[in-house]
Amino acid sequence: MGKKEKEISLDDLEEELVDSEDLEEEIEEIEEFSLDEISEEEEISEIFEEEIEEREEVEEEEAPKEEIIDERIYIVPLVKARKGPRNKRAKKAVGYLRDYMKRHFKPESIVITQEVNEKIWKRGIQKPPRKLKVRATKNIEGLVVVYLG
Repeated sequence: MGKKEKEISLDDLEEELVDSEDLEEEIEEIEEFSLDEISEEEEISEIFEEEIEEREEVEEEEAPKEEIIDERIYIVPLVKARKGPRNKRAKKAVGYLRDYMKRHFKPESIVITQEVNEKIWKRGIQKPPRKLKVRATKNIEGLVVVYLG
């Protein structure tokens, strides 16, 4: 079951070359300038203006933050995850973390950050940590986000 090789004729190749040459003609040439024309002060002011504009854009993006109703720090026991098969311990630890957060926060939905997940899975599926310090926040909409504490 080999792959079918596509035969390319010389006529097709010539057409592609002609098309690529047409594209090169469409590209406009950039005007050359010497660095002596621009003073150091102008260069520096242009750079700072760009940085100031970027900072203003970042500040505008950060403005619409969600209101956090509650924030708590927990040390979650994950020892129960050690019961049962060895090859399901890390999965069970994530499940116990979810159950623990549901029990304590009564959320509509839970988001476990990647940092927390990586901390649980750091030593592999067979050896999750026995306890984990986390920081959980709840917003107005009932969303609970679990961060590493």
